[in-house]
Amino acid sequence: MEQSLGSATRPDGVRVAFASAGDGPPLLFVGGWLSHLESSWALPAERRLFEGLAHGRTLVRYDRPGCGLSDRPAPPGEATLDAELATLAAVVAAAGAERFDLVGSSLGAPVAIAWAARHPQTVQRLVVYGGWARGAEIAAPAVREHVVGLVRGHWGLGADVLAEIFAPDAPAALRRAMATYQREAAAAETAAQLLELCHRIDVTADLAAVRAPTLVLHREGDRAAPVAQARTIAAGIPGAELRVLPGRSHLPYVGDVDAVVRAVRPFLGLSSLRRAMSRPLTARQEQVAALIADGRTNREIGERLGIGERSAEGHVERIRLRLGVRSRAQIAAWWAAAENGRS
Repeated sequence: MEQSLGSATRPDGVRVAFASAGDGPPLLFVGGWLSHLESSWALPAERRLFEGLAHGRTLVRYDRPGCGLSDRPAPPGEATLDAELATLAAVVAAAGAERFDLVGSSLGAPVAIAWAARHPQTVQRLVVYGGWARGAEIAAPAVREHVVGLVRGHWGLGADVLAEIFAPDAPAALRRAMATYQREAAAAETAAQLLELCHRIDVTADLAAVRAPTLVLHREGDRAAPVAQARTIAAGIPGAELRVLPGRSHLPYVGDVDAVVRAVRPFLGLSSLRRAMSRPLTARQEQVAALIADGRTNREIGERLGIGERSAEGHVERIRLRLGVRSRAQIAAWWAAAENGRS
């Protein structure tokens, strides 16, 4: 499965990048705090989640302004719920989706709730994963201020700390890849503003107005968003179903990603998946990817494998194209995550 890229434009002129994958009725995915459409597609675990959702649906996801492939306004505009909804509206219009299933993860969960409440005619079914209704309740004020200050003042260290909070069960190599991914996705100020929005957002007044059938998914030991918030959401949305999954990772693609997919697909009326994902690279390309992750140049790769430097360069280019990434750093991040998946 491959993704295709497109772009939408908000009324304020900001360009928003979005990606489509799969085939079938539209499924809009509102992601968490930060995203990068190319880097996320290159991480095997995250790609497994998206491919699991895209079989039988056209999965549409996007980068917020200031993140990934979308415009990076200078200075970055204030992060607000209204801005989030304007971004989603632009993507919905550009994708030509009139009625669709909607999935919101992490920060995307309250955004999806607000959209479903205010645009009920567009949402067929709603899934919220790892979300919250009132951001002020996900952590103590002192903790929130400390983490935002760390992100704003020491983005490298902040990304490392948040990778540990979001994925405590992930091996060190995968957490390093995730921290690199976060830094690639957005600059420090954008990351800090979006994190402040996570703490400030409040959609409790929207819960009762949601009319779409709703599935609320949450991991019981989630360190970034307490499971009590999932119970609040499920209690507030009429007829919502709550499923609490084992695990501590906030990110849906870390831990038992297949359990998340198995919960979502039948709710959306989709059959279970039985086919295992194929390996995206050949055996030789995996050797080259491992050497890239080890910091080797094309000349060193050629010497190690007994091929010419030009041949090594060709392998790197084909790997980049097959993974849908732009840089050697993204290839290295893919390899780190792939090694975790094999362990």
